[in-house]
Amino acid sequence: MTLSAFAPPEASSQPPRVAELIAPHGGHLKDLYLPVAEAEQLKLRSAGLPGIDLDTRQLCDLELLLNGAFSPLEGFLTERDYRRVVEELRLADGTLWPIPVTLDVSEAFAARLAPGSEVALRDTQGVPLAVLQVEDIYRPDREHEARQVFGSTDRAHPGVAELLDRYRPVNLGGRVHGIQAPAHYDFSELRDSPASLRAWFASQGWDRIVAFQTRNPMHRAHRELTLRAAQQVGAKLLVQPSVGRTKPGDVDHYTRVRCYQALLPQYPANSAKLSLLPLAMRMGGPREALWHAIIRKNYGASHFIVGRDHAGPGQDASGRPFYGPFEAQHLLERHQEELGIRIVPFPAMVYVANRDAYLPSTELQAEDEVRDISGTQLRRHLQEGSEIPSWFSFPEVVKILRERHPARAVRGFTLFFTGLSGAGKSTIAQAVVAQLLERTSRSVTVLDGDEVRKHLSKGLGFSREDRDANVTRIGYVASEIVRHGGIAVCAPIAPYAAARAQARSLVEAHGDFIEIHVATALQVCEARDRKGLYAQARAGAIAHFTGISDPYEVPEQPEVRVDGNAAEPVVLARHIVSLLESRGLLRA
Repeated sequence: MTLSAFAPPEASSQPPRVAELIAPHGGHLKDLYLPVAEAEQLKLRSAGLPGIDLDTRQLCDLELLLNGAFSPLEGFLTERDYRRVVEELRLADGTLWPIPVTLDVSEAFAARLAPGSEVALRDTQGVPLAVLQVEDIYRPDREHEARQVFGSTDRAHPGVAELLDRYRPVNLGGRVHGIQAPAHYDFSELRDSPASLRAWFASQGWDRIVAFQTRNPMHRAHRELTLRAAQQVGAKLLVQPSVGRTKPGDVDHYTRVRCYQALLPQYPANSAKLSLLPLAMRMGGPREALWHAIIRKNYGASHFIVGRDHAGPGQDASGRPFYGPFEAQHLLERHQEELGIRIVPFPAMVYVANRDAYLPSTELQAEDEVRDISGTQLRRHLQEGSEIPSWFSFPEVVKILRERHPARAVRGFTLFFTGLSGAGKSTIAQAVVAQLLERTSRSVTVLDGDEVRKHLSKGLGFSREDRDANVTRIGYVASEIVRHGGIAVCAPIAPYAAARAQARSLVEAHGDFIEIHVATALQVCEARDRKGLYAQARAGAIAHFTGISDPYEVPEQPEVRVDGNAAEPVVLARHIVSLLESRGLLRA
């Protein structure tokens, strides 16, 4: 395979150089950005190439590929690398690498390509950031990947849910050539590349740096843990939160970064540095912890803190944790020698009331009185406006959280009805809306399937791509309604799990998403067929009709499942409204 297309016309046909800088604690740091003149030429040429507007995860991955944070990778994984990473946590050449970094595309897009093709990689505004030289086009087994990488196919795991429901079916592998960095307009002074952060460490004379990964606001326990870990190894502290994409429902990164900034003065002078990591987390537990360590090595850290249940997503559908509390520590310890960064395993820090101090959980005595506030309890304190104990957090941090989550503020949510045509979605939705308006003066917006087709999605057909586009548009509008504290009631057929998951992802960035599967039997739906659509579909007059000539992918874990034929709509609506009240989304 030749890469001569990337060279100026008068240059040789050799591929452009990939700059390699020596990392301070071992290994080589890749720089995949082309020199300015070559980048400008490639930018002009990219306009004529097939292109992809990258989603949030892909944008994060591309940025960390280009700036060297994912060294030694030089692009998205080829099939040989992918298969060995999935099976053995290693690249094809044996290098330790635990998480697949892949570029997934649709079948239709992949059909336009062949090995040797070039693909423009663009941001959401269509700005070209890089060009991929396609080496491999392959179709992975997503369920096998989920089992090997996440240890589960349970969609209660956010990484599994995304992999199975939102990844497209084809992977493109090959080297990427950087044109320009993704644009960030927030906290620009905190957005270091590996090279710039290592240069800052050198300018300050820091040679022992312990890195701390977080996706949550930091409180007194986190401050105690990080301070003790740094003192234990005689290092300076790098607080490097993930701000690319974390777990659905997490505190937004703008609020979190303000909290980190408020916390920093609580450390001794010249002992802690805050820097942001645009990482799309997979919540992959032990494998992800190993990944985080490699990334921090590339940023110049010499040590990495691994706490209890590092990068764990919580509990599975049966209520059991996906990963053991110390699985991550054990995995990293097994690979300690080849990692190139020292691991600092640390137990949880807990507040001991009788000693008025934070202590490692391993140092507790039988008579100690331990106190804690869970994330759920903290959210309740914020919602109610009740006192948050001074032992738990710093007043500067609490002030920011209260500003972001004012007491008694209403939280927007979406009711997303899905089911076959004739299942009763719209009728039940109307009954729910009536009961909502009886109880509250909040704004309620109905996005009914037929009405959306007339206006928002006018011109779309009924191919899978058009159906997905229709549901994504509904999800986007619903997310904006929710963002402003409103209630969106959606009632499309939404036959495909991936599109429903995309709608959920859009909404959950701002509020709650309640999926309601109206599981009315097909024969009942046909018997109700006032428009004669099922009869026409049976006769072949309507193509791509859900339930007849097109599939309906039954939701596996909806928040609510009702049989539209089991009771009157008003009774089913009461059941749904009761759920909303139990979740605190409606107030008496």
